[in-house]
Amino acid sequence: MPLTTIKDGEYTATVYKMIKEGRYGDAINILSKEHQKHNKSRAALSLLGYCYYHMQDFTNAAECYEQLTQLHPEVEDYKLYYAQSLYGACAFPEAMKATFLLDSTTSHTKMIKLQAAITYGEEDFSGAKTLVEQLPQDDPDYDVDLGCLLYKEGEYEEACIKFMSSMNVLGYQPDLAYNIALCYYSLKQYASALKYIAEMIERGIREHPELSIGMTTEGIDVRSVGNTLVLHETALIEAFNLKAAIEYQLKNYVAAQEALTDMPPRSEEELDPVTLHNQALMNMDTKPTEGFEKLAFLLQQNPFPPVTFGNLLLLYCKYEYFDLAADVLAENAHLTYKFLTPYLYEFLDAIITCQTAPEEAFRKFDEIAGKLTEQLRNVTKQEARHNQDDESLKKYVQDYDEVLERYIPVLMAQAKIYWNRENYSMVEKIFHKSLEFCNEHDTWKLNVAHVLFMQDNKYKEAIGFYEPIVKKHYENILNVSAIVLANLCVSYIMTSQNEEAEELMRKIEKEEEQISYDDPDKKIFHLCIVNLVIGTLYCAKGNYDFGISRVIKSLEPYNKKLGTDTWFYAKRCFLSLLENMAKHMIMLKDSVVQECIQFLEHCELYGKDVPAIIEQPLEEDRMHIGKNTVTYESRLIKAVFCEVTGWNE
Repeated sequence: MPLTTIKDGEYTATVYKMIKEGRYGDAINILSKEHQKHNKSRAALSLLGYCYYHMQDFTNAAECYEQLTQLHPEVEDYKLYYAQSLYGACAFPEAMKATFLLDSTTSHTKMIKLQAAITYGEEDFSGAKTLVEQLPQDDPDYDVDLGCLLYKEGEYEEACIKFMSSMNVLGYQPDLAYNIALCYYSLKQYASALKYIAEMIERGIREHPELSIGMTTEGIDVRSVGNTLVLHETALIEAFNLKAAIEYQLKNYVAAQEALTDMPPRSEEELDPVTLHNQALMNMDTKPTEGFEKLAFLLQQNPFPPVTFGNLLLLYCKYEYFDLAADVLAENAHLTYKFLTPYLYEFLDAIITCQTAPEEAFRKFDEIAGKLTEQLRNVTKQEARHNQDDESLKKYVQDYDEVLERYIPVLMAQAKIYWNRENYSMVEKIFHKSLEFCNEHDTWKLNVAHVLFMQDNKYKEAIGFYEPIVKKHYENILNVSAIVLANLCVSYIMTSQNEEAEELMRKIEKEEEQISYDDPDKKIFHLCIVNLVIGTLYCAKGNYDFGISRVIKSLEPYNKKLGTDTWFYAKRCFLSLLENMAKHMIMLKDSVVQECIQFLEHCELYGKDVPAIIEQPLEEDRMHIGKNTVTYESRLIKAVFCEVTGWNE
């Protein structure tokens, strides 16, 4: 029966059918009209509250049950549902107040459980524990509640035991499986966590095909499944978010993004705070503006994921919005002590100070580094002092790695202060001081290689650091950053190891050809950038005839090689050439001049949809869309080129 043809008085059976089918939104549309028509109809109001609750719209559910408690104070269930709805809406003080209206003789256990949950939500964990201990120990929720409290205290192994014990008693439950997976995640036992997540997802696909799991990733256009109670009970949203977090920690960024698109589809306004946060974080490279908007929005919500505050500040600093980071810190001083560790606060403070007082910032970084190196030495001493079993040794290694992961960003921030001043010898000294702790760390080794490369006379030493990075991924060489491959090739050339450079370039070319065969439309820039950097090297040494020719050939074919990054390298060489020609410091052969003009014309033809620069995501004064293209810039350079060379005459 179409909804528009339902007659008065016939709505109840239809609504029950809709509720049974999980069509709560359709049921709400009918019930809202009936409720208004019959002036606070008890039946309509009760069903409305039920539907809102099942859609996880706790605020509207609470309004319905509040009216029912006023109209029918004798019904104890309405008081309970009212308190539960307030709790779901995170209105904790109001929810606690509502529990005092319950009849403790008939609803004592339910009241205690709800009060414990409210106190837990308010982060009063000792108060929650006191309430949980009032429950009978044979109550099914007793071990679960204790497990949650143990988790909050950082006792992840004990919490996991409690959840597993509950699972043995109650049978398989998605929320318990998720809790176990979360404990393993916190213990950094990712394989065990993923095992439980995989089971949750498999059961979800098998038992709830209506939730369209994985459809969005497959590119199938499906409607929102809504925030139904069924979705909540499957814990699938939590499972996919945890899977995304694990893949992100393991640096499997594509898998992390897929985990978010695999989850049951919902419209953006229906997304929970954790999903919204993860979407912002994991798509930051491709959608930074959207990411900043989501994180800033979450910061105004209550509650929001605890890591939101720190991540927003770190991302502002990463994109060099230091003023915005300083403003957010100043405006949210009340959040600083709650959501930032002392280390993170000191680190952010030092980074922001870099912009106005780099020497003071260096001193602040030095203080942080001093504390961390002391911690690293202490962990090393403890490990050496005791005869360790495998588990203890694993814990010491884990503790050491955690401190080291905090130390590396501090070290890099210190080095960047001198890198920006092109004082590479000082950067090398800073890295040398950290040799004791960082000599096995990939980030440290990569940056040491870069700073040696930049000093011109240390190419041989740079090779010693670049080669292990490349050999580690030699069978999948395109997994190595293009600039690392380019710098290694240049280092080979500068140390007369041309055969090694050519062999490396053949390896890159072979892998690119395979990818082009598998996916003809895919743009791959590795070999192009290697050739561009080599061409730049020859231009820097004054051999523009060879250098510019190398740059030009590197971008062929233009439809596959012309991109924002490759254009950046190419135009630097052309601008350097023009500057030297304008000063009459060099002369080009006519054949090379003609080659340059043809190259710029090709860039003009193929660069219409290629941005000349990637603008900052929060930039207010954006370039005109027609000017931020390779086509526009290549026309400008061509015009200057013709003027300098007199090509039009």
